[in-house]
Amino acid sequence: MQFSRRTVIAGLTGAAVLPFAASSPVVAQVPHQLRVAKRTLEVNGKAASVYGLTGPDGKPGLNLLLQDPFKVNLRNDSDAETLIHWHGLTPPIEQDGVPMLSQDPLKPGQFYDYDFVNRRAGTHWMHSHVGLQEQQLLAAPLIVRETAEALFDTQEHVVLLHDFTFRDPQEILAELTGGGGAHAGHAMTPGDTNMATMDHSKMGGMGGAGMAGMLNDVAYDAYLANDRTLDDPEVVAVEKGGVLRLRIINGAAASNMWIDLGGLEGELIAVDGNAIVPVADKIFPLAIAQRADLRIRIPKDGGAFPVLFRPEGTARQTGIILATAGAGVARVSGEGDVAPAVDLVQELKYRSVAKLPNEPVTRTEMLMLTGGGADYVWGLNGKSGMHDTIFSVREGERIAVMMHNMTGMSHPMHLHGHYFKVVAIGNTVIDGALRDVVLVPPMQTVTVMFDADNPGTWAFHCHHAYHMNSGMMGTIAYTSAA
Repeated sequence: MQFSRRTVIAGLTGAAVLPFAASSPVVAQVPHQLRVAKRTLEVNGKAASVYGLTGPDGKPGLNLLLQDPFKVNLRNDSDAETLIHWHGLTPPIEQDGVPMLSQDPLKPGQFYDYDFVNRRAGTHWMHSHVGLQEQQLLAAPLIVRETAEALFDTQEHVVLLHDFTFRDPQEILAELTGGGGAHAGHAMTPGDTNMATMDHSKMGGMGGAGMAGMLNDVAYDAYLANDRTLDDPEVVAVEKGGVLRLRIINGAAASNMWIDLGGLEGELIAVDGNAIVPVADKIFPLAIAQRADLRIRIPKDGGAFPVLFRPEGTARQTGIILATAGAGVARVSGEGDVAPAVDLVQELKYRSVAKLPNEPVTRTEMLMLTGGGADYVWGLNGKSGMHDTIFSVREGERIAVMMHNMTGMSHPMHLHGHYFKVVAIGNTVIDGALRDVVLVPPMQTVTVMFDADNPGTWAFHCHHAYHMNSGMMGTIAYTSAA
């Protein structure tokens, strides 16, 4: 999704061209039409049947204004039951899009009207919460801007990332739970470096220093940026000396990634839709389901600049190309160096712009992230489940949750219906970012804090799709909730 002053001005007299989003934001008088359907995508020269989530103009995703009530008519035109979660928004529990907790899945041909007051601007996304449909690309951007005037400030572009497999995800899960596949071993075979082409039964960990686990337990055929590989990357036209805001969404099912700006330097200005004090760097971590807003100034001399997305533990990569007018665009390889484990070194630097009220923590809950043996059973506090209550809260409380990862893999932990503040990494107390997903690396602890201000029974889970579907999910229940 790309905006610039020129695009918006052109849009005043004609339709603006938005490559990866719905139409320009307007106050909704009628519900936005959102359609789930199957589509055919070509990856590496081979056709694949995947899902799509499109608006009335046929473009993926929604582009809304904060002042616009969230009015969406979701229709299931696919051949399977489905339901969409509005990741990053904090709706009433009955509209959160999680089967068994908020509503029944939509059967083929059915529709559901969503209508609630949205109070969350920022870079968000929407995805299926049914089985492993997220692995089949049932996801799309959900961008909410505070004002339409923000479009005039800088050029913008949205990038949605995926890990892609031609295999049936249920077959992959069955292989994992059967004790095979990439999870079967926990030690690298000498000489193996490309995790995507190794014998699955020999795949194991590529952990960083002091890490005794594995980074990937699913081998992928490709990694996609806006549905494309580096064999045919998206080329984004930018202006010499201009400023670009990249809104990047990690919609991968099982792959933490690094954002690599190469010869450019950028400022990270928001995470998970929440503004932070800008952090300047060339490389930024992005765990599964997290979002990163980067502000990049294009050199005055212009040129073509690859922005790469590098999944941890593999040499494979994807990306887009930023190019000024007339610049030659050279081919970028789909393989580079093996990317190291995504860590929390940079997370320690993040400071939220918004300040929470100065109130004491009511209590601290301990949450152990457990499992991950050869049987591929994962859990919370030693229990594998999906909708079991982890702990209860009362409205008005401020709760701290100390998560201790007892397993050999990282877990991106997501709480529905709320935002939390990262307040400690290990024993280091920080005034951290506001998020809805935080990565908890192997054998480490991360503490977050949230205000109980949205009654319901809310999902709290690992966003690695195969871990979640193998038991690493529970709920946080308000005592007044049904």
